[in-house]
Amino acid sequence: MAVTAAMVKELRERTGAGMMDCKNVLTETDGDIERSIELLREKGLAKAAKKAGRVASEGLVRIAFSRDFKAAAIVEVNSETDFVAKNDEFIGFVDALSKLAVETKPKSLDEFMDTGYESGTVRDKLNGLIATIGENLNVRRVQKFEKPGVVYVGYLHGGGKIGVIVGLETPASQSEVAVTGKDVAMQIASMNPRFIDESQVDPEYIESEKKILIQQALNEGKPADIVEKMVMGRLKKELKESCLLEQKFVKNSDTTVAGYVKDAAAALNKPVKIVEMVRYEVGEGIDKKEENFAEEVAKQIGS
Repeated sequence: MAVTAAMVKELRERTGAGMMDCKNVLTETDGDIERSIELLREKGLAKAAKKAGRVASEGLVRIAFSRDFKAAAIVEVNSETDFVAKNDEFIGFVDALSKLAVETKPKSLDEFMDTGYESGTVRDKLNGLIATIGENLNVRRVQKFEKPGVVYVGYLHGGGKIGVIVGLETPASQSEVAVTGKDVAMQIASMNPRFIDESQVDPEYIESEKKILIQQALNEGKPADIVEKMVMGRLKKELKESCLLEQKFVKNSDTTVAGYVKDAAAALNKPVKIVEMVRYEVGEGIDKKEENFAEEVAKQIGS
């Protein structure tokens, strides 16, 4: 397969590796992006392979809950500039979408865009805002949670740059677990875990990581007879960093998140179990168009 400039650009954005390094591994893997990422990591050339991508575009994340907190939703809407992301009409639109997502059951983003909104649909309202504001806007993603026996708590960071929803399986009321839930949500916002615990980790992911770590160790010149043991130690450390319940609790490093939740449940004398979580960060994985504040203002005046 011929390696294109677009393929090199995508690999470079996802890994942070140099252009020639990206081109070389793409040639070596016959254009396989995922295998190229693994190869760059094995060679120690990927600077940001653990990241989904660079946080780039502007916009807002908003979360909303049903009155009984038995349902929750999160939405991300992007704008071209931070100037527009602070526009009252834009903020109101994103707030309204999060509430609409709680009230409906969107099975897909396309279905959500066709949901009734004011005198038309969400899509119609978005197009109207684009015409009014004079900047491209995009409803990027939406997700609703409504699992029986679960209470939802959330946290917004940076005015809506990061949004988190946590689902706690418990007979306790939302008011009883509000503090615990918010603390856990703040942990997720800060530490960005990939899984709740090791039971959620895909065995194929573990094998893939193990393979990469073994190759890294061999490339570092480590003796083959100790590589396996060394890699298992590295993998265990990586899983602790990736699994929410295994992480050191940011508010008290003497315990883990699991320990904190256990203590909170004991204080309530009611079981509390974290069963769901989601974290949206504005623009993650989207390339950013550089634009300074003066240009943003000029653009708004011009439109």
